[in-house]
Amino acid sequence: MSFINDSFMLKNETAKKLFEHVKDLPIIDYHCHIPPQMIAEDYMFSDAYELFLGGDHYKWRQMRSNGIDEEYITGGAEPFEKWLYFAKTMPRLIGNPIYHWTHLELKRYFDIDLILNEKNAKEIWDAVNEKLKTPEFSVKNIIRKSNVEVICTTDNPYDDLKYHKQLKGFETKVIPAFRPDLDGLKPDITERMDYFHENGCRLSDHAVDEINDEIIDHLAFLGEEYAKRGWVWQLHIGAMRNNNTKMYEKLGADTGFDSVNDFEIAKGISKLLDTLDKKDVLPKTILYCLNPKDNYVLGTMLGNFQKAPVRGKIQLGSGWWFNDNRDGMEAQLRAFANLGCLGNFIGMLTDSRSFVSYTRHEYFRRILCNLIGKWAEDGEYPMDLDALKQIAEDISYYNAKEYFDF
Repeated sequence: MSFINDSFMLKNETAKKLFEHVKDLPIIDYHCHIPPQMIAEDYMFSDAYELFLGGDHYKWRQMRSNGIDEEYITGGAEPFEKWLYFAKTMPRLIGNPIYHWTHLELKRYFDIDLILNEKNAKEIWDAVNEKLKTPEFSVKNIIRKSNVEVICTTDNPYDDLKYHKQLKGFETKVIPAFRPDLDGLKPDITERMDYFHENGCRLSDHAVDEINDEIIDHLAFLGEEYAKRGWVWQLHIGAMRNNNTKMYEKLGADTGFDSVNDFEIAKGISKLLDTLDKKDVLPKTILYCLNPKDNYVLGTMLGNFQKAPVRGKIQLGSGWWFNDNRDGMEAQLRAFANLGCLGNFIGMLTDSRSFVSYTRHEYFRRILCNLIGKWAEDGEYPMDLDALKQIAEDISYYNAKEYFDF
């Protein structure tokens, strides 16, 4: 039997039935880091290394952990040499989501059932590269094959959005998301919001790596402006970035040298949301935590500021970054269920720079179906397949479609 088979991650019969209802639903990828230029130009990848590992710091990080020299990760080595060292790393990644992601990517896009390792690295390299030569594997066709309905990129406020404009006719909506830095807002920031709004933007995103009064003031100002425009506000809380000074100076940001921070967030987030709520200008808000200790902090914070008529106006964001794995996803789902209304959850996103990472939505849907299927089989929820199906479908797709109203 193939490693990636129909029952993969589905440990009970109810989960298998539920997954049949969600597996083919469209994808709304409401937060990612893929470059819109590559979509607009319908980019063709040169080889398996570029497709699977180019810009993917998740995988680079594990290669470093396996003692591989940087020359064969981000350095000047030949692409196949880098691929080979990745293949050598794979068998040691037991329990790591990258092992699952990679084999899902090989199966879903290339119909390859082989288990990637040093022995078959060349065979898989050749098979992937042969297919990458065909128009079927242009960026737009990968997106079509992935059944992606909406992509929200992450964009500098001073981007001219020319590639988004070029993509107006593409059947997948490619929407910009506003991502300003908080260390110095410029006077024309609201003009830039208007420009983004005119070009389809309906989301903002912020990295909240610390919370102090100045940050709260900046965020409160921005949140009010987002509310005026009907935008959804995303706050990614708790990263400690660029820890390795030497490698940061060599490779720059977002290259695999970030980790989980442990600062206190409760009082600051409460003050921020309350400041806006008192003025009745709190937008729809998604709160993501990188430190799992904060699931309950944010999970309880949601209930303080929910407001009709929006179902789940304030959301506990999906398992993010270092929580983007089975345990992290389950912990987030359990916290949401214990503390709030899980049936209103808006589900998964890729948060990725990779065009084959849409399989992470499948991964999430399998984990979701397995968890709620188990609850039903354990007698913790009625064995009402229609109700369970509705919950699984809503979390996988329909809640996000309603929440964002693209």
